[in-house]
Amino acid sequence: MRLGSGTFAACCVVIEVLGVALFLRGFFPAPVRSSSRTEHQAEPPAPEPSTGASSNWTKLPPPLFSKVVIMLIDALRDDFVFGSKGVKFMPYTTYLVEKGASHSFVAEAKPPTVTMPRIKVDDNVTRHLDKVLKRGDWDVLILHYLGLDHIGHISGPSSPLIGHKLSEMDSILMKIHTSLLSEERENLSPNLLVLCGDHGMSETGSHGASSMEEVNTPLILISSAFERKPGDIRRPKHVQQTDLAATLAIGLGLPIPENSVGSLLFPSIEGRPVREQLRFLHLNAVQLSKLLQENVPSYKKEPGFEQFKMAERLHGNWIRLYLEENTSEVLFNLGTKVRRQYLDALRTLSLSLSRQVAQYDIYSMLVGTVMVLEVLTLLLLSIPQALSSKAELEVPLWSPVFSLLFYLMFLVLSALHVIVCTSAESSCYFCGLSWLMAGGVMVLISALLCAVVSALAKMFASGKLLSKNPAHPNSRWSELDVVILLGTMGHVLSLGASSFIEEEHQTWYFLVNTLCLALCHEIYRNCFLGDDCEPRRCSHGERGFVNTAPALQDGSIGHDELEPHRASKSPTSLNTLRGWEKWMAMASPWVILTCCRLLRSLNQTGVQWAHRPDLGHWLTSSDHKAELSVLAALSLIMIFALVQRRCSLTSKVAMALGLLGVYCYRAAIGNVLFPWQRDSKDISKGLIEARFVHVFVLGILFTGTKDLLKSQVIAADFTIKTVGLWEIYSGLVLLAALLFRPHNLPVLVFSLLIQTIMTKFIWKPLRHDAAEITVMHYWFGQAFFYFQGNSNNIATVDISAGFVGLDTYVEVPAVFLTAFATFAGPVLWASHLVSFLSSETSSGSALSHACFCYALICSFPVSAYIILVTSLRYHLFIWSVFSPKLLYEGMHILITAAICVFFTAMDQTNTKS
Repeated sequence: MRLGSGTFAACCVVIEVLGVALFLRGFFPAPVRSSSRTEHQAEPPAPEPSTGASSNWTKLPPPLFSKVVIMLIDALRDDFVFGSKGVKFMPYTTYLVEKGASHSFVAEAKPPTVTMPRIKVDDNVTRHLDKVLKRGDWDVLILHYLGLDHIGHISGPSSPLIGHKLSEMDSILMKIHTSLLSEERENLSPNLLVLCGDHGMSETGSHGASSMEEVNTPLILISSAFERKPGDIRRPKHVQQTDLAATLAIGLGLPIPENSVGSLLFPSIEGRPVREQLRFLHLNAVQLSKLLQENVPSYKKEPGFEQFKMAERLHGNWIRLYLEENTSEVLFNLGTKVRRQYLDALRTLSLSLSRQVAQYDIYSMLVGTVMVLEVLTLLLLSIPQALSSKAELEVPLWSPVFSLLFYLMFLVLSALHVIVCTSAESSCYFCGLSWLMAGGVMVLISALLCAVVSALAKMFASGKLLSKNPAHPNSRWSELDVVILLGTMGHVLSLGASSFIEEEHQTWYFLVNTLCLALCHEIYRNCFLGDDCEPRRCSHGERGFVNTAPALQDGSIGHDELEPHRASKSPTSLNTLRGWEKWMAMASPWVILTCCRLLRSLNQTGVQWAHRPDLGHWLTSSDHKAELSVLAALSLIMIFALVQRRCSLTSKVAMALGLLGVYCYRAAIGNVLFPWQRDSKDISKGLIEARFVHVFVLGILFTGTKDLLKSQVIAADFTIKTVGLWEIYSGLVLLAALLFRPHNLPVLVFSLLIQTIMTKFIWKPLRHDAAEITVMHYWFGQAFFYFQGNSNNIATVDISAGFVGLDTYVEVPAVFLTAFATFAGPVLWASHLVSFLSSETSSGSALSHACFCYALICSFPVSAYIILVTSLRYHLFIWSVFSPKLLYEGMHILITAAICVFFTAMDQTNTKS
């Protein structure tokens, strides 16, 4: 069965997406659960320990509080309450913390600090608050305020809107506290008010990673039951966020949740009698010890379990003395010792369970890894055929040998699947699939393995495995080939170090700078030495991924199939350029280097230098809104100038109006100013302006798609297809301009400028082949991913982009807009690659070769990385550094699959026309 290179590559990447998805499902499993109790069958509470005498405390203690109000403020950072902002904007809360009847904590959230996005304007939460507080038909009231988090995502923690929102929250807390106090005077029973946050906020206004600003949240327990003497200064203690569940359960007189890994916050019960304190601590310790027994086979050797048993024995001795009405100092000292022993046991048990909170699904991870590695191996072995002039390869699907091997492999894998799934002690996602789905995966793995074996057998039979092309004895790699090969290998190897992952942007900045220097060397050699002095190079075009095609030789490929196919329509070179054009070509690498250096100063990213001020922070400060407005306007004008040159008249008008709408949208939400504005007090959501731009984006994309469909009918008119592809690219540029924050618009301008320079003065004059042009597009796309301010930290994802033009959370468009805004760099450079190869090449196989090379170069990092994270799954930074990068790689391979499908569709159009 013969397939085109592009179609084959697209199919391989789609299979790779399935493998990565299965690996991710095994790597990020559901947390461990308690199996001793079910939802409808709860065990009675553990009785009070005793030795000799029987205790009458066998039931749950009565609740400590009559009513509990939980005020959860999304993205409430600890310094927003305990720092200078709290003193300035939350005076009532500050008074309660410093002098009131309260206990204050800094609660640490476990990374990744990610929550589901929603939009709720906070007035909806407060609207019925007065009526609810006056009613007496409730025990627990939960208020979740999302406005602070929304402000952070839009404008960051330094926005003046933060202060207004904190003041609003302070007034609401005062209203609730006053109401609870007045009710206590009537009922004579204490109530509890809890102020907390689910996570913090990074310096960019986002969250998702493990920085101190993101994981540290305030936790304040306010109740008249907490006595406080004058002059009693209580510093906020550091606790775990999971400790709140056990504390609330005890306070409400309820069983502690069976899957809770937190320990009771002792200050909340320190005013109770000693016997009650020990009873509460014992209930918490019993619950944690049972959870430990069910999830740790060697639980008896755990230090926390030994401490618990010791505390329980001492507790029994204390109960015996207490029931004997012994009031001596011995009883007091023993009670103090038991309490301290319980607290140590709770702390150790909670820590042990936090480490065991999730188990890796190794079988699902292994199946996904096998699929990904099989695809990578098949791509590598297919290079000689896929990058030949025909751009086709033979996939052995119907040969008898293949069929026999396939059935044998399928039976073996099915037998292994049954053995693993019937003997597995823990839950496994892949074993939980239906037999039809699991069998389909086995069929796929067997088919891939047989295809790999067939390709290897064919290469060994030819006797030319990894041999140099005999038809070209003088063949050699160019400097550019060496840079590409070493750069790709170096990047893959760097993924094994946590520091290189945190600072991966530095790797890509170095690679594109090195690429520019290699291009500079090639240009200068071409200018000053000429073609006669240039070393002879064979198969420069379409030799594949860093000239691998002549190295991996297949017996069925003749010498004529590996001849070069230049990337330009005519055999132009630098010597045929006019005088000023040659000087521009010589200066172009240095212009690109200058652009890259300026972009590095725009957004500090990574970890080491993220705290340093950058141009982006300077522009987004409220004092420099006029400068930002001028920069945004100039950037939009430049975008129009660089994009409109190849658009139809209709698309030019739509582009101009769309870019004008972008500025109006940013002015509406208060990011920039119009010339006649002095301030941005009259801000709105900008829904009308954003939807106005969305209409023009869809119109331009529709026009481009219409031209592409027309090009299939009118085969002779090649211009229609070229214009259609460029209009699709222009529509994506307009969408990126809408989603990018104003200070990031220069990133889009420099991206377009570099593409224009390289097209006119590098790729066309130097006649680079499709493989080299593809790799260069990929490298620059990755560099621009980081120029935007992205990193391998989830906190740098701009969630606000997903809500541009939406007044409520709609999952599909929100996910699409967020993903596009995040990966706009790679997507725009890949779209430009399709447009360039379709318009500037005479070879009909250029798009197929480009698709294959793009799939191959994207498969290397993800294949290597899943092996690395598997081997490093117990590393100290696995959750804070390696796992977020794994999510980025998974999303990147999904986008790569979509790009390869688009490549293949355009290649089919090219073939038909």
